[in-house]
Amino acid sequence: MYLQEIVAHHRALADHDDRELAVLIESARAMPPTRGFRKNLEATSTRPLAVIAEIKRRSPSKGDLRVDLDPGELAQSYARGGASCLSVLTDERYFGGSPDDLQMARASCALPVLRKDFTVSALDVCDARLMGADCVLLIVAALDAEELMQLRLLAVDIGLDVLVEVHDERELEVALASGATMIGVNQRDLHTFEVDRERAVRMAPLMGPEILKVAESGISHGADTRILRDAGYSAVLVGESLVRAEDPVSALTALLAC
Repeated sequence: MYLQEIVAHHRALADHDDRELAVLIESARAMPPTRGFRKNLEATSTRPLAVIAEIKRRSPSKGDLRVDLDPGELAQSYARGGASCLSVLTDERYFGGSPDDLQMARASCALPVLRKDFTVSALDVCDARLMGADCVLLIVAALDAEELMQLRLLAVDIGLDVLVEVHDERELEVALASGATMIGVNQRDLHTFEVDRERAVRMAPLMGPEILKVAESGISHGADTRILRDAGYSAVLVGESLVRAEDPVSALTALLAC
């Protein structure tokens, strides 16, 4: 229910967007170099696992998480705590986010930033680059196979890294066929928003060593990160537990102590 509603909203926005794609692509190509999202995840070889720390104000399933957060202040805390990258929600209707949140977070520290949103069009991909993102999220459940491939290729062309998100084995096959090299396994079902904490472990063996594996959702303790590290994941994306933490620096330190 959640996914269909959210994607329908974003597709309606895209259908009414009459900007010229060629102009946006040209502007995106002229942007300064990105900070290297994947490169930063790979550079944490001295640590057991990289953390992508998320900034979000609310969620459809949990309601308000921290609606009055300061994106810049939280990003700085994440950087001090040892995060390798940031993830910032820019969806306004369902998550309370905005491009301003992403820009404030990125301006406050040196970490690369993922634009966390429901990307459904080429215009969305260009917007991610133009607002300053270093990586864009493509959700297999929100796209058909051709859209996924074309949007991934466009993102790479304009200088973005791409995190392709999957929820099950069928979606993983689609992601691999699209040429994805960085894949996130979301343990939260986007239809029901229930979390299956064993999903990432089950799916890890289905991805070859050339894939940078990211586990998402349901991660809140060092015990979680130890299990995922041992399963072959290079990074975890953590949102709710960090956003709710009174001391994000200590919370990150605990996650990294695996």
